[in-house]
Amino acid sequence: MTTADTTPPLRIGLLGTGPWARNTQAPALAAHPGVELSGVWGRRAEAADALATAHGTRAYTGEEGIDALLEASDAVAFALPPDVQAPLAVRAAEAGCHLLMDKPVATTVAGARAVAEAAEKASVASVVFCTLRFAPETSAWIAQQAAVDGWFTARAQWLGSLYAAGSDSEYADSPWRRDKGGLWDVGPHALSVLIPVLGDVEHLTAAAGPADTTHLILRHTSGASSTVTLGLSAPPGAAGVEIEVRGERGTASIPGWAGAETAFRGAVDALTEAVRTGVPHPCDARFGLHLTELLAAAEQQAQAAG
Repeated sequence: MTTADTTPPLRIGLLGTGPWARNTQAPALAAHPGVELSGVWGRRAEAADALATAHGTRAYTGEEGIDALLEASDAVAFALPPDVQAPLAVRAAEAGCHLLMDKPVATTVAGARAVAEAAEKASVASVVFCTLRFAPETSAWIAQQAAVDGWFTARAQWLGSLYAAGSDSEYADSPWRRDKGGLWDVGPHALSVLIPVLGDVEHLTAAAGPADTTHLILRHTSGASSTVTLGLSAPPGAAGVEIEVRGERGTASIPGWAGAETAFRGAVDALTEAVRTGVPHPCDARFGLHLTELLAAAEQQAQAAG
């Protein structure tokens, strides 16, 4: 006879009601067996009501609603623009809530540092949702390659067609994505794969390409080098994701993955484990700060060279 698990569910509130919240985060949180979706906060009351009703929870709005949701939650997930997310993450940490953040944590180093320091000071767990670190297929591949020595070089290409002519993606309406481009939107994904496999970045060179495209050349602490191409404005026929590493054992290419909702459930699992054990996840607020430092340096270089 087995003993029933009496661990109470982790109460996670959701801040944000946009497409990412509707399509990925709310469904994943509501369906997770170890989680209670404790509420949804939105700037627009009607959007918060609609999303909360769809998933059987309570809606919050306004400044007082943020405080009420934090009080009703053990942790909060963010589906907000990065520079809205960052100060609210500080506020949540100070209220004792664990953090499940989207990437990038912020688009300024100061903003990301404030989050990392607040999480550390409050002793709350944090996870930054870099998709490939949490999708089962790709996270297993990353771990396999990280365990192998002798990588010589790598190539990562993440090109979306969000802003290509004729695109009807609802994510194209995101002002911060249009302003910051592929470097900030998909750059964290590529870096979150390359760093655990090849080591930290010790030197970075960046140059602007067509539209919002950015090219990076990275030298890693392992001695390997990598090249990265990032953008959201590629023609549809040119869009796609490719990451491969080459070394003494040959070539390895990252596999496909099932989708964002499955990956997000993996991030929820990671946060739950970090809360339970007190052991920080490698993709935490401190790692999110480091990603922001690298992206800010790349942006500065690309603009100066442009």
